[in-house]
Amino acid sequence: MSDVIFREAVRADLPAVLDLLADDMLGRTRDVGEVDATYEKAFADITADPRNQLVVAESGGELLGCMQLTYIPGLGRHGTERQLIESVRIRSDHRGRGLGRKMMTWAIDQARLRGCGLVQLTTDKTRHDAHRFYLGLGFVASHEGMKLNL
Repeated sequence: MSDVIFREAVRADLPAVLDLLADDMLGRTRDVGEVDATYEKAFADITADPRNQLVVAESGGELLGCMQLTYIPGLGRHGTERQLIESVRIRSDHRGRGLGRKMMTWAIDQARLRGCGLVQLTTDKTRHDAHRFYLGLGFVASHEGMKLNL
């Protein structure tokens, strides 16, 4: 994993990113690997927004992971900006090799460099392995998250 680089995704990465999102027990129920107008618009919106980054992990020309980083300004915590990490995926044939830890450490370092005072994420209640992984990185399950599908 020493040759892995992290970079912002470009449009040519979109099909592989969608494959990563769908390569997961929950993702396959809500994402499809085919690029359509909705995914095109979402990608364009993310890349146009300076507070959002779609990051990919690449090794040897192959995408092995992805995540979206969003920087949220706020008045709470004395005006602290926070980093939100979402859509974290590691390609199934590369899980368990340390790439997830390396990717998350990189994201947390980016938050520190930016001056964020908090990194937060959500993870589905059924992802027990992910919960252990995030706890091992120092995250604390301090809040109950809620979502409303529209």
